[in-house]
Parts: sequence; structure tokens; C-alpha cells
Amino acid sequence: MKGYRKILIAVDGSKDILRQGLRLAEDEKCWITVVKVIPPHNGDLNLVGIKNIQDVLDNGAASDIAEIEDIAKTEGALVKTRLEEGEAHEKIVEVAQDEDCDLIIMGTNKTNWFQKVFGKNVVEKVINQAPCPVLVVGA
Repeated sequence: MKGYRKILIAVDGSKDILRQGLRLAEDEKCWITVVKVIPPHNGDLNLVGIKNIQDVLDNGAASDIAEIEDIAKTEGALVKTRLEEGEAHEKIVEVAQDEDCDLIIMGTNKTNWFQKVFGKNVVEKVINQAPCPVLVVGA
């Protein structure tokens, strides 16, 4: 697999996907963007008794981003991280377009892989809408 300039790695919680994507990107000597998508917040912001409302709204994604950057540093890779809010498949496709990516790497769960790959889910929607090839890696 030669010729990729920009790779987008979409993470949802599996650090194995991130590590595999970073290794591929290292082999390809290309730019890496890592995107984490959090669900849209549709609730009432007038919450009582919460010290840091941002921690509640981002579902711990800020700590995930810090962990992504730590893993990238350990792997010796420089990455651009993006935290997006919205529907996962829409944001992954949007970031791939914004960043002019040549490849999207994302994972699927090994359990019930048939449904994960062929069912109506994020992976299928990204594959159908992506502006570039999608590499699906088993988590």
C-alpha cells in the first residue's frame, strides 16, 4: 500500500486501532489526523451540582485525546487530533473531506462482526459516503 499522503484514523475507544493505524502511517511516511467523535448534546445545560460541565458534555473525550497523544508519542508519531461532536459517520466523512485524506482507518468489534460490517452502522455508512478508501481493522 503505497502512495498515501494523509491518513485519518477514527477512534471510538479501541487503542489497538490507533496503534495499527500509526504503524501503517509510519510505513507510508504520511500525515496523520486522529478524530474522536462524541455524540451530540441535546439536554438541558442548567445542570445543578456539577463542578465542570465540560467534562460531562465531552463524555471524557478530553482525556481520550490526551491518551491518543501519549500513544502517538510512544509510537514516535506526530498527529493532529480533532474532537468532533455529532453523528459519528457524518463527522468522520466531514473530517476526511476537510483534511483531504487519502485513506480512513477505523475499527470494528470482533464480536458479531457480520452485523458490525454489514449492518446499518457507522462503518457501513462511512464506507458508503467516504471520499476515499476505508480500511476496516478488527478490534
